[in-house]
Amino acid sequence: MQTAMDLGLLVLGLALLVQSAKIFVDASVDIARRLRIPRLIIGLTIVAMGTSAPEVVISVSAAVSGATDLAVANVIGSNLFNLMFIVGFCALLYPIAVKTAKISRDYWVSVAATLALFAMLAFFGEVIPRWASAILLAGFVVYMFVLVRHAVKNKTDEAEEEGTKPPKGLVISIVLAIVGAGLIVLGGQLTVNSAVNIATTIGITERVIGLTIVAMGTSLPEVVTTLIACKKKEGEFAIGFIVGSSVFNIMFVLGLAGVVAPLAIGDGVIFDISVLTFGTLMFFFLAKSSQKVVRAEGLAMLLVFFAYMTIVLWP
Repeated sequence: MQTAMDLGLLVLGLALLVQSAKIFVDASVDIARRLRIPRLIIGLTIVAMGTSAPEVVISVSAAVSGATDLAVANVIGSNLFNLMFIVGFCALLYPIAVKTAKISRDYWVSVAATLALFAMLAFFGEVIPRWASAILLAGFVVYMFVLVRHAVKNKTDEAEEEGTKPPKGLVISIVLAIVGAGLIVLGGQLTVNSAVNIATTIGITERVIGLTIVAMGTSLPEVVTTLIACKKKEGEFAIGFIVGSSVFNIMFVLGLAGVVAPLAIGDGVIFDISVLTFGTLMFFFLAKSSQKVVRAEGLAMLLVFFAYMTIVLWP
């Protein structure tokens, strides 16, 4: 009876995610145009944070309850899923144009954050202390300050290049974005909670749950939002919030969770972060090679992701 209820909640959560993501993407792009702010900046900030809200809730809750292995696995798994599966899958359907000059700064922040997490996991071993997590949080604050300052300084010139219209109906767009983000969180929670309940009944470790069911569940907003953005030919917008989500997950989500409780590191996490580092570099070099991620490259990313999942799930 309980399993049937969880399956029903899983379907409901997925349906809610699909509709709320569409509302959120439309409203966010509209805000970017009306405020004459580049869509890339909106993707790196508002959309990245909104779609990463489930990761925040799951990781912080896991830290509070003492399941810090789940919190770390959730972030690593989500970033891998975002970069390798979502971008790869979208590239198979709609080849994604990427202006690497525009995302290079934010991409290298993502690489630096990933390498910083790798160094922490390798150096501290079993437990990452609170002060190290606080450094991640402080780095995120600095990054956001630089990002917003750049957006304010350059919004008029870049907006004119994109042919945006004068602001109008801004309040409606903001309300829709807030409603969409709220429904994304609700849909993500319904999906993840029901999926975890189903997985627990068949006996899966915390690390595997975090890397698979929870990571994919909390990344469902990114899946739907990226697909919709790419279908609308908003590839730059989609890549922007995928990169922004990666930075947000490591520096803010793990930073906050680690300040709440020291992060205990379980077996296999060094391997996981090594694969994430490889995937992060692979994504950039594929995009930079031709200023787009084409179908063949998308397939290569998917193959790497599925190979990794096979290793994780192998008994």
